Amino acid sequence: MAFNGELYIQKKLKTPAVHHESYKQLWETKWKKPCDMGVYPFMFGCTKDFQPVVDELVKRDFKEPYNWDEYAPVYFPKAEELVGEAEKAEKEGHKEKASELYLRASAVYRIARFPAPRSEKQRHAWTEGKKACLKGLSLREHPVHEVMVPHKHRTEGEGDVIPIYHQLPEGASKENPAPTVLIMTGLDGYRTELVAWAEGWRQKGVGVIIVEIPGTGDSPALPTDPTSPDREWSSLLDWADSQEGIDSKRICVWAFSTGGFYAIRLAHTHPDRLAGVVALGGGTHHMFDKDWLDNVNHLEYPFDLASTLAYKFGYGNDLETFKKEASDKFSLLKDGTLDKPECARLFLVNGIEDEIFPIDDYYLAICHGAPKEARFVPDRKHMGEPESFLIILKWIYKLFGIEGNPVDQLKTLPFKPKY
Repeated sequence: MAFNGELYIQKKLKTPAVHHESYKQLWETKWKKPCDMGVYPFMFGCTKDFQPVVDELVKRDFKEPYNWDEYAPVYFPKAEELVGEAEKAEKEGHKEKASELYLRASAVYRIARFPAPRSEKQRHAWTEGKKACLKGLSLREHPVHEVMVPHKHRTEGEGDVIPIYHQLPEGASKENPAPTVLIMTGLDGYRTELVAWAEGWRQKGVGVIIVEIPGTGDSPALPTDPTSPDREWSSLLDWADSQEGIDSKRICVWAFSTGGFYAIRLAHTHPDRLAGVVALGGGTHHMFDKDWLDNVNHLEYPFDLASTLAYKFGYGNDLETFKKEASDKFSLLKDGTLDKPECARLFLVNGIEDEIFPIDDYYLAICHGAPKEARFVPDRKHMGEPESFLIILKWIYKLFGIEGNPVDQLKTLPFKPKY
């Protein structure tokens, strides 16, 4: 049910955001500030790398609908230049400099493939961005490792491994296993991006596992199968149970954006395997409404949200069929998920003014099935940033018995280039 029969932001659905007018407007009104700060979607990025790319895209007057195979290559010269500088620094033994430059290259490649690698050139950007990111992470003082987890519960048509990024704090062992945050990525931020959280958790003595949701990154799950995430998470949790350095009794999922949809389902399908689940900015039901999908391409999201979701859920470019089928196929209300009697401890957090997934979906979740915890952030859009991060960190600290100020951890997120 929606508020009074209408979605909370119903009156705003027909008002286009200015950043959809052109790339110039996107940069000036939405992207320059986070790029200056080195935060989403510019993790490991800095403005001096992006400015020449922006200047060229503005000069060529790029605007919607974007030709992705013309758009993506504009980023490649700068990304390749950074990789070349990183390789030189690495050969000269300057590990810290090399690490930074590889990660900066990965950021440039990321925005080239953003929001999803839907074209040949964007897929090239995704491949090269992964290489650069993993190189940069491996050269850090505290490396993050890539692990290929066996997907032993896979069915026909699914991949045989689940690629994850993984890090444990110093001293994690069979005798002293670490609590672990299982980060589920979103529609456009993959493991190469949300690994930005790893260092802050390491400093708190917490391990991280970063995994992509079906239809994104390198997830092996069938995007069109509503039950495929259940198999992916079963395989991943079985692997975690087998790791001596992970305390399998203290695994908390933190899912971002579209990942929140999967986290809510996971809390109901695997209720006894998790200490807690945080769904930040996710959806459950109304996110698939045709009226919602008819309008979100011109709202808060930087690009074509409905089209990107159609691609992610396995419909390719067939947006109209996705709009017709999505609700009956994926709604967590219609499939009975929200009414299951058992649910892991589940914390729902979002901004009330969210224009990517309606806050009504969390209200709906609260009204069904087992009790949940919730915190809605007033006067904030998608994911309720930045207040939501403090709210969630305090919740996880309490869950794990961690002392400390979450602000200190948040200070590890913004990327500040040294070179």
